Amino acid sequence: MPVPLQNRVAPTGALEAVEARGLMMGNRGGQFHRPEGRLGLRRWASRAWIACRLEWKGRHEDIWADRHYTQLFFLDEATALAAGHRPCALCRRADFNRFAALWGAVEGQNEAPRVATMDDVLHRQRWASRGRSSEAPVAASSLPDGSMLLVGEVPHLVMNDRIWRWTFEGYCSEHLPAAEIEGTPITPPAIRRVLAAGYRPMLHPSTGPRAGSGEVGIGSLTPR
Repeated sequence: MPVPLQNRVAPTGALEAVEARGLMMGNRGGQFHRPEGRLGLRRWASRAWIACRLEWKGRHEDIWADRHYTQLFFLDEATALAAGHRPCALCRRADFNRFAALWGAVEGQNEAPRVATMDDVLHRQRWASRGRSSEAPVAASSLPDGSMLLVGEVPHLVMNDRIWRWTFEGYCSEHLPAAEIEGTPITPPAIRRVLAAGYRPMLHPSTGPRAGSGEVGIGSLTPR
C-alpha cells in the first residue's frame, strides 16, 4: 500500500500525511512539492489558495506530478475555509460568485471585489501565512455557523449552537453547547464575515442531515 502524501489539510492550514480521505481538493497557487513527490520548507506557491471539486468535467490527474500544481485535500469546505482557502472560480463558479458577492456586500460595495484583493486579505489573515494566531479567545457562540476555533489544541466546528470536534476522518458525534466554550478562532476574520452574511459551506456527513449545501462533487480525483 503506498505511503500517503503530506497533502491533507488541517483547519490551521498544516499539511499532514494521513490515510483519511476528504470531500474536497484544492491548491495554493501552483507547485510547491519537490519533483520526487515530497515537501520542502514551502507550504504555498502564491496567495491564490482555492478549494475545488474532486471531480470536474471528467478530468483525471496524477497526484503531485512534477511541473504540476500541488493538489491538497480537505475533510470538507468548512475545513478549507478555516485554513484560508476560498471557492475556486473555475470548477465552483456558482459558489465562488456567491462567496464574492457576500464579501462585497459585507464591505459595503456594490460589486464583488477582485480576486486578487480577496487573496491578499486572506494571506494576511490565515494561520499558515502568519505562523501563529494574533486573536484572543472568544466565546464559541459569538462565531458564525461554519467557522472553526481551537479549544485547547483541538479544532472544533461551530454549527447550530454546538461545537463539533474535528478530525481528519470526520466530526466526533459528541458535541458541546457553544455558549459554554471559549477558544481561539481559526477561520480568517474576512471569511467569518462572509459566513455571518449567509454563506453556507459544504459539511462532512458526520455532522448529520444538515451537511452539504455547495456544488462540490465526489468523484474521480483520488487522494494518496
